[in-house]
Amino acid sequence: GAAFVAAASYRGPGNNDTRSNKALPILLWWSGSLFPHFPGDTERIDCPRGSCLVTRSRRAARHRRTKALIFYGTDFRAYEAPLPRLPHQTWALFHEESPMNNYLLSHLPGIQLFNYTATFRRESDYPLSLQWLPGAGYLRGPAVPLAEKDAWRQKGYAPVLYMQSHCDVPSDRDRYVRELMKYIQVDSYGKCLHNRELPSERLRDTSTATTEDSEFMTFIARYKFHLALENAICDDYMTEKLWRPMHLGAVPVYRGSPAVRDWMPNNLSIILIDDFDSPQELAKYLDFLDKNGEEYLKYLEYKNVGGIKNQFLLESLERREWGVNDMTLPNYLNGFECFICDRENTRIKEEQEHKKSHGKIPAPTPRIAQFKHMGCPMPTPGFGSVEDLSEGDSWKEMWLQDYWQSLDQGEALTAMIHRNESHQGRFWDYMHEIFLKRTRQH
Repeated sequence: GAAFVAAASYRGPGNNDTRSNKALPILLWWSGSLFPHFPGDTERIDCPRGSCLVTRSRRAARHRRTKALIFYGTDFRAYEAPLPRLPHQTWALFHEESPMNNYLLSHLPGIQLFNYTATFRRESDYPLSLQWLPGAGYLRGPAVPLAEKDAWRQKGYAPVLYMQSHCDVPSDRDRYVRELMKYIQVDSYGKCLHNRELPSERLRDTSTATTEDSEFMTFIARYKFHLALENAICDDYMTEKLWRPMHLGAVPVYRGSPAVRDWMPNNLSIILIDDFDSPQELAKYLDFLDKNGEEYLKYLEYKNVGGIKNQFLLESLERREWGVNDMTLPNYLNGFECFICDRENTRIKEEQEHKKSHGKIPAPTPRIAQFKHMGCPMPTPGFGSVEDLSEGDSWKEMWLQDYWQSLDQGEALTAMIHRNESHQGRFWDYMHEIFLKRTRQH
């Protein structure tokens, strides 16, 4: 196609690549909805090590110059994957969203379908761990004075805020919060465990929006503690639920990434739910801090000059090449594209050298994503153990099943690729085969 040649030029970091568009490797965004560019279907990108053409036109899928397919994790379905998988193409995964959006990627057969990854985990090829944190300055935002928070308490507001409208999630957070509410007052304004109305119609509107509305922010900043429970548990999966309360000077009561402490500004800035044996013990501690202002304020010391002590956090923010809501820096979609473009241009050179040397120089070995590029654990109940759950418990039926069925799907697609299967429609036959094999084993 002529379509590939007429691509407008995307500036990118720039390089001295003199090849015409006709000679460039092509990267295909398989999830067209995410094509992160300009109005066209195809663009030239100029990256540090060379240029590429990037397209969302699936007509390019079989093109010999199409060197990489880029998939958006939330949209990736094993039963829709492009088959046969061509030996000259790598697969790249971009998945910054929650693990719950696609548990296929949390299992070894699922993640190993990909050669390159950009996920929230620090171990991924192009890590997006701090995707919700605009910068160190965001954490230094001023807190509401303690006297004002205490006055708010006197008016009958709770020490703890919960604001959640997405209720049926793998982390099963409502089950935990419901138990916690037996021991301490919690104001819950969202749809989940709703027990209090926002004071104005305008705030009710903004609370459902994701924008940081200033009136809404002012309202929630008066709470001493924000319950910050991610919708799914995985190392380095941290969202605005964690960073926003810190920005506002409320203390997050957090359950989410088990490795969250690695990223915290200092040793006392959040309260980890999993440090407490029970919701009752946690409530006792929150009550103690609520009554002892001096102890409470220790959790906000990172806001003082020089209060951010964590060098790993500061260096990670310094090192990343993309920005969050920052027009002067590339966004991470463009950044990952250039990462793939550079890898593919290097791979082409290595393959040419291998050919020229008649095999004396070895062919490049394919990179394969590792388990820890995503690898999220099986969902567990928010409170109590699986054995305690009743027969028809909707969480158990939904999320445990989803997690384990995703493993089968990864295995089925892997088997299809190994057998050079070209017909997508056979996917369910492979699933059935795996199901039978497993029932025989038990």
